[in-house]
Amino acid sequence: MNEGDASPDAPALAASPFAPPVKRSVTIAGHQTAISLEPIFWQALRAVAAREGLPINALIARIDVARMAADDPPNLASAIRCWLFQDIAQT
Repeated sequence: MNEGDASPDAPALAASPFAPPVKRSVTIAGHQTAISLEPIFWQALRAVAAREGLPINALIARIDVARMAADDPPNLASAIRCWLFQDIAQT
């Protein structure tokens, strides 16, 4: 994930749960892909990755594998949001 893409407005936007999506580039399964998520979800991904001792890319790759196992896989951004919601519900 590109950490250098934060804008000067990032702290203000991150404080709002209604901030617009931020597009970031990640590498999963050896290829680059762009994912657009709201800052609150990027924060949650960082927190879960830290808790599990994983790089964010590795956590996203894990979510991607689970997503692809679904009968009708959603897009990756939707899968990440749903996975994070489920993770919160289980803790």
